[in-house]
Amino acid sequence: MDTPLLIAGREFHSRLLVGTGKYRSFQEMARCHAASGAEVVTVAVRRVNLDDKTKESMLDYIDPTRLFILPNTAGCYTADEAVRTARLGREVGLSNWVKLEVIGDERTLFPDNAGLVEATRILAKEGFVVLPYTNDDLVNAKRLIDAGAAAVMPLGAPIGSGLGIQNMTNLRILREMITDVPLIVDAGVGTASDAAVAMELGFDGVLMNTAIAAAEDSERMAEAMKLAVEAGRLAYLAGRMPKRLYASASSPLAGVVR
Repeated sequence: MDTPLLIAGREFHSRLLVGTGKYRSFQEMARCHAASGAEVVTVAVRRVNLDDKTKESMLDYIDPTRLFILPNTAGCYTADEAVRTARLGREVGLSNWVKLEVIGDERTLFPDNAGLVEATRILAKEGFVVLPYTNDDLVNAKRLIDAGAAAVMPLGAPIGSGLGIQNMTNLRILREMITDVPLIVDAGVGTASDAAVAMELGFDGVLMNTAIAAAEDSERMAEAMKLAVEAGRLAYLAGRMPKRLYASASSPLAGVVR
């Protein structure tokens, strides 16, 4: 039996985390969330209608009894901006959890490492459960943990690129060297095999948005991602066979009558 995904003392039975952006409609988004089996959904605080309750909001299509809302600070380019956004999400009742993003480059959307550590330290001291989106750098990941991160979310490839895991070595090092908090691959997944690879490396979960929302059939892709994460996790727990350079007969020759 597998153990649940445990973050800051909270258990989740699905290891797939999903987003809310780029869907063709809120209705499609809700159907995809259901098909994915995910229990955690990220919501960009700055893109949610928090003032006018008479207008339609994506929050109207997220059932908080079934899905845990993880606010994120998407679109923030400084630590101060990210901290203010996280506080806003908490004040309006979304959550004291935050997927922390501090972007350092507008074109690549790569994170600002120094700003990310600073914001993590501030928010952790204020009682937030901080899950920072970061690059695949071991040293910075350790700094984030020292600053109070409850999990670390390294990218597999640039946000929304769909390129899949680009630096297998760095992710393997992260998995080997970090055992005290969950590691969740965030960004770059394009299809189900990418999610399976991330899980086979031993990561605790995968977060994705564009791979599902931008698929031709988003509902089918959501289900495919659900199955891929489950299969990758099972394969990791099973332990793969060793790789060999030469052939090895599937049917042993010992005992064969010639």
